[in-house]
Amino acid sequence: MMPLMLLPDWLSAEGLFDLLGPWALIGFTAILFLECGLFIGMFFPGDSLLFLTGLLITTGAMSEPLWLVIAIFYVAAVAGNIVGYHFGAAIGPSLLNRPNSKILRPEYVTKTHEFFEKHGSRAIVLARFVPIVRTLITAVAGIAGMDRKKFYVHSAIGAAFWVGGVTVLGALLGEITFVRANLEPILLAMVFVSVIPIVLEIRKNRP
Repeated sequence: MMPLMLLPDWLSAEGLFDLLGPWALIGFTAILFLECGLFIGMFFPGDSLLFLTGLLITTGAMSEPLWLVIAIFYVAAVAGNIVGYHFGAAIGPSLLNRPNSKILRPEYVTKTHEFFEKHGSRAIVLARFVPIVRTLITAVAGIAGMDRKKFYVHSAIGAAFWVGGVTVLGALLGEITFVRANLEPILLAMVFVSVIPIVLEIRKNRP
């Protein structure tokens, strides 16, 4: 996710809600699907959409029950990951056959495959909480040939923690005046905190 202050107003979580109006739930679901599976989705504010949705439900701005919204978002997040994985698996061979490719070299994929074999479960789960990474890692997992069943299982686990945790957090904090008045810095703090697990994991596994 791009820093919120760099996003155009209509692409922020609040801007999208104002733009979509009564279609907010459908629109948010589509956005989460894209962000979790396709490269174009990396510019959408997934974390803030989840948090804001929980807040909107608590304050009555959205009438759908919280459990239903979480269930719908969960399905969208998992489905997005599955599509992204198979997209990566499909385009991987053609990209690897380009001898002059400086971005996706066979040795990069080999190293990525080894990383997934060693840390696959934790990598997929932790990546859920890191903007942009959660979009890219699905395709990379497919390109690197990560075991499909292993990817499905840990993608589902990560989606449960991410969708459920962030949306419920927004619902719990939604009635606090301070939170509503300082939503943008709070969401920025969430992005910062979400990167910490990946940084710690990288440092832990450095040779």
